[in-house]
Amino acid sequence: MKAELKDGYLTISASTGSTSEQKDDKGKYVRRERFVGSCSRAFYVGEAVKQEDIKAKFENGTLVLTVPKKVQQPVVEENKYITIE
Repeated sequence: MKAELKDGYLTISASTGSTSEQKDDKGKYVRRERFVGSCSRAFYVGEAVKQEDIKAKFENGTLVLTVPKKVQQPVVEENKYITIE
């Protein structure tokens, strides 16, 4: 499993693989199976989030990511007056 932060996107990717074999009494293969799978998911977390801010851990087989929410300051509109002479 891998987590990567790039250009404001947090990408989680994982891959798995397994092999199953079954032999007869003489040691010849009767059945051999291989399985390989991978998946990834990307989330936009914003440009202000840094790699040091993100915490990740496994809890009971579940990946838990903690990403702080960066609160944007509300834009206050200033009234701009033109003086009339």
